[in-house]
Amino acid sequence: MTVASVSAPRSVPPLAARSRSIGGSPVRDILAVTARPEVINFAGGLPAPELFDREGVAAAFRHVLEEAPAQALQYSTTEGEPALRERLAARTTARGLPTAADDLLVTTGSQQALSLLASALIDPGDTVLVEDPCYLAALQVFGLAGARILAVPGDADGPDPEALADLVVRERPKLLYTVPTFQNPTGRTLPAGRRAALASVAARHGLWIVEDDPYGELRYGGARVPWIAAHPDARDRTVLLGSFSKVMAPGIRLGWLRAPAELQRACVVAKQAADLHTPTVNQLAAARYLAAEDLDVHVGRVASVYRERRDAMLAGLAEALPDGSAWNRPEGGMFLWARLPSSYDTTELLPQVVAQDVAYVPGAPFYAGDPDRSTLRLCFVTQTPQEIAEGLRRLGRGLKG
Repeated sequence: MTVASVSAPRSVPPLAARSRSIGGSPVRDILAVTARPEVINFAGGLPAPELFDREGVAAAFRHVLEEAPAQALQYSTTEGEPALRERLAARTTARGLPTAADDLLVTTGSQQALSLLASALIDPGDTVLVEDPCYLAALQVFGLAGARILAVPGDADGPDPEALADLVVRERPKLLYTVPTFQNPTGRTLPAGRRAALASVAARHGLWIVEDDPYGELRYGGARVPWIAAHPDARDRTVLLGSFSKVMAPGIRLGWLRAPAELQRACVVAKQAADLHTPTVNQLAAARYLAAEDLDVHVGRVASVYRERRDAMLAGLAEALPDGSAWNRPEGGMFLWARLPSSYDTTELLPQVVAQDVAYVPGAPFYAGDPDRSTLRLCFVTQTPQEIAEGLRRLGRGLKG
C-alpha cells in the first residue's frame, strides 16, 4: 500500500487588489497612540459625550420596545422606516429643500451613504473630484472603489469654479464631493455665491455633486447658507447626505441620503447587498425622539457649549503656535485648521508633541495630491475650556521641542 506523501499547505489566495492598495487610517493610528487618559486629545472628531441627551434617547428606546416590540425587533424595508423618513423629509423641507419621504434612503451612518454612492456611481478607473484638503474617510471610500482622485484647486472659499470647469472638461469625472458647511478638516463654509457657481458648472458640463452635511446644524454665528442641492441648477444632479451622529448620538448609526430617483434606486440595491436595512429599533427610536423631543432645542444647547470651546481655543492659539502661523475662525462645526510656517512638518513633529500629552491630526493625510505638510487639524468640542487652555500650553511646548 502506498502512503500518500504529505505536502505543505499552500497559501490562500491574496486579498483583492483594491484592499491591498488601501493602507490603514492615519487618524485611527493617531487615536490609538493618543488613547491614554492623560492625553488632551485635539485629534479626534468625536462629539462631547456629556452633552448627549441620554434621558431623551433612553425614553425613546423604551417607548418603541414597550409599545411596538414586534416591529422594533423585526426586519425592516431597505429604504428605511416610513415614520423616520417622514420626519426627516419634514425637517429637510423646513430648511428650504422640498423633500418627500420617498426621496430619502436611511443609511447606517452617512459614511455608509458614501459607500453606497461609490458602489452605484464609480467603476475602477473613474475620476472623482474632491476638495483640497478633503474629508479623509471620503478619500478612503473613493480609493477603495478604484477611483482616480483629483483635487480641485481652491481658496479660502472652497473649490474654484473655473478650475472645476477646466477639470470637468479635461478629465470627465463622475462626481464632485464636497462638505460645504463647516468642512472637515478645515471648518470653512462655502459662501452662497460659490455654491451657485459650482452648481452652474455641474449643470453646464454634466457632473454629479455629492454634498455631505454632517455638521451644518452646529452653527455658532452668521446666517445659514442654503444647500447646493436647493439651487435650481443642481436639483437633478446633487446628492445630499445627512446624519444624526453630531446632533443626537453617533452610536445609533443613523444617516440618510437624498438623491434623484434613478440614483436612489441604485443605492437601495447596493444597500440590500450590504446590510439589508439599517437597524429597525434605532430608526423607530429616532422617529420617536423627533416626535417627543425638540431636537432643535437640544442642538442649540450643544452649539452654545461648543461655541465657548471654540472661543477658548481661538483665545490660546497665538501663544501656542509659532510666529508666522495662521488659522481660521469657523462659524460652526467641530474643527479648526492651522498652518504653521513652511519650515514645519506637522507629521514629523507629532511624536514630540504627543510626548507632552497632547495631540492633533497632521494635515497631510487630508490631501488627495501634494500635501501641505505645515498644516494641522484641531478638534475643539470634546474638551472643556480649562482643558483646552492646558492642552494649548502643552502644544506650544511640544512644537518648540
